[in-house]
Amino acid sequence: MNKIYYLASCDTCRKIIKSLPENHNLVFHDIKQNPITEAELEEMYKLSGSYEALFSRKAQLYKSMDLKNKALTEADFKKYILEHYTFISRPVFIIDGKIYIGNSQQNILQVMKALEGK
Repeated sequence: MNKIYYLASCDTCRKIIKSLPENHNLVFHDIKQNPITEAELEEMYKLSGSYEALFSRKAQLYKSMDLKNKALTEADFKKYILEHYTFISRPVFIIDGKIYIGNSQQNILQVMKALEGK
């Protein structure tokens, strides 16, 4: 099952979703309305190889909690992602068993190619 984990209130996520090919067959998962479960995070971890890769350092909580001055471990990254949805880098796509994390132009280009079956 191909999935997108996104935040409905995020302008960047909305813009990316609007640009998706019409026949994309993605299951949409709004991480604020329906928080990520530990099992879902484990699936993302297996595909990405680390919790840090899934972690967003752009989150306002990251700055307000002064996490940049702490030595965070993989266990910390996992804990924070499960505690609050803003800590996951978004959007996260899982397409045909491959994970695409974040909104970089190159990443979204790869998502489009994967959705078009190229």
